[in-house]
Amino acid sequence: MKSVFVGRVFGSALLLGLCLSSGAYAQGAGGGRFGFTEQGGEAIFKNVCQGCHMPDAKGAVGAGMYPALAKNPKLETAGYPVAVIVNGQKAMPAFGGMFSDQQVADVVNYTRTHFGNNYKDKVTPADVKAARP
Repeated sequence: MKSVFVGRVFGSALLLGLCLSSGAYAQGAGGGRFGFTEQGGEAIFKNVCQGCHMPDAKGAVGAGMYPALAKNPKLETAGYPVAVIVNGQKAMPAFGGMFSDQQVADVVNYTRTHFGNNYKDKVTPADVKAARP
């Protein structure tokens, strides 16, 4: 159990370090909060998500397990990926404080309409705002 916790903390710290050093992460307008600067679902996926979920969104297994987003039936319910991105789940850190409502909506809509996913209903920034704690 301790090694899982250490792995999660290390993985989250590594991700944060990579983001800070990449220039894709900048001080946000929200009172010292930090956030990603990418705009649009494709740009967010390519610069943030594909590092773990892979460019083809098929996921990976190695130092951890990164689930496939490609042809993923869990994405059918739009609230599911919103909640996972905002709050985190298992080894995935919460990105809620790093993405705006618009950015979360954009990347959710992108992944739900690409990679063999064909879900038509759109997530709005208001949907994301309602999902935040």
